[in-house]
Amino acid sequence: MTMMSSMIPAALLLLVNEGGLTRFLLPIGPAGGRGLRTGDVEEVSGRRRPPWRMVGYDPGTGGQLLTTTEVATAGSLSGLVTRAAISPLDVIKIRFQLQIEALNGRGKPGKYRGILQAVGLILREEGISGFWKGHIPAQLLSVCYGAVQFVSFEALTKALHTSTSLDARAPAAHFLCGGLAACSATLAAQPLDTLRTRFAAQGEPKVYRTLRHAVVSMYRTEGPLTFYRGLCPTLLAVFPYAGLQFSSYNMLQRVWRWLLCSDPERRDNLKSLVCGSGAGVISKTLTYPLDLFKKRLQVGGFEQARAAFGEVRTYHGLLDCACRMYQEEGFRGLFKGLSPSLLKAAVSTGLTFFCYEMFCRMFQSVKENERNSKKSILGDTK
Repeated sequence: MTMMSSMIPAALLLLVNEGGLTRFLLPIGPAGGRGLRTGDVEEVSGRRRPPWRMVGYDPGTGGQLLTTTEVATAGSLSGLVTRAAISPLDVIKIRFQLQIEALNGRGKPGKYRGILQAVGLILREEGISGFWKGHIPAQLLSVCYGAVQFVSFEALTKALHTSTSLDARAPAAHFLCGGLAACSATLAAQPLDTLRTRFAAQGEPKVYRTLRHAVVSMYRTEGPLTFYRGLCPTLLAVFPYAGLQFSSYNMLQRVWRWLLCSDPERRDNLKSLVCGSGAGVISKTLTYPLDLFKKRLQVGGFEQARAAFGEVRTYHGLLDCACRMYQEEGFRGLFKGLSPSLLKAAVSTGLTFFCYEMFCRMFQSVKENERNSKKSILGDTK
């Protein structure tokens, strides 16, 4: 203790017991010094907590548990599993978002008026496969997005912790890094998101027969920039949305541990699922209108395929879309499709964090078993 105090003069040392582990919490040192944060003393002393930290850099584990390739693989697999599960909700949500007419039956009736009615109508007109329209570009989107997002998040939280006085595990750090990571993933995956939206939006007969046909047709008739339609509202929406996802997940986990007095190092799959679902609902509710604007802009130039679903509109940018939607559809129109969106957000975010942590643990278990095997072999040879 004396040695540590001499290293950081005038710093207040506070001992807390968290889940049976005694940790040192130190504020930022004087004269702008970085000081130490939760987990730094564990790094200095050479102690490491059990390697079950998952989302974001954790100095208490040394941050060297998984390679970049393993993180990317875990992110991709979590996206793949989640996308397969939530595709029907995604199709219904997109149909609601793109419908000009009211969903509640007031005024001119629209084609879709509620979740159950939409499910029945899609089943009758398009069959069960209608709920997985655009699934191939959607899967490519999820795999690409998941890999880039989680790799970026791990790298950004580590950089933030090592180069600033911020704690990488603080909710504010997770908000900033989560938003930036999602923007990186969006730039990489936006063309796939546009393709996914076009496929999910088309009815029968289909305008695009295959993914290749869609890419070639869109490129020839609308130009290369069409694949980045809605990028501005997407980035505006995805930064706070993903930031709120990661920070809410962080805070809800803390609340979970406080309410249930659970060990923070315990591997709790239910906690990941419940906290992830809650984070999805919070983030989606607060950022929903921007997601709606993005969808409307992405189907610009696609009016022919949308004619069978009701009225169509052509918008000239984000501001024009927002103003005209408010004028024609009212404040409630800015939240069209919110119900299936919240259901989808709860399921998808919960599954994403659950699957990501599960796959990370699988990789860690394999590495741990390999290390133990090597130790036992070395022990036998001595």
